[in-house]
Amino acid sequence: MKGPLETLQFALEKYPQKVELVPLQQLVTETARQNERRPAWAKIALPDDVVKSLRGGDAGGELVLLVRVPRDVVSRMDSKIVLPGEVK
Repeated sequence: MKGPLETLQFALEKYPQKVELVPLQQLVTETARQNERRPAWAKIALPDDVVKSLRGGDAGGELVLLVRVPRDVVSRMDSKIVLPGEVK
């Protein structure tokens, strides 16, 4: 089995219409910052079918990923200037 990155790349190339992207901010119901007694945490509200597939284990379950796109990358999205090392 391929890793999650290879699976995501395959899905985006071959089946982009089936890949669901939901901004995490839309799902967050509670958060707490880290302190000396506990780590930081976020509680998210997911649809029931997603929760069901998460509890199904490795065999036949869907792949659910948390993908983070850094702010500097997001800000470059509409730029017409190609920076060194940037692929267009």
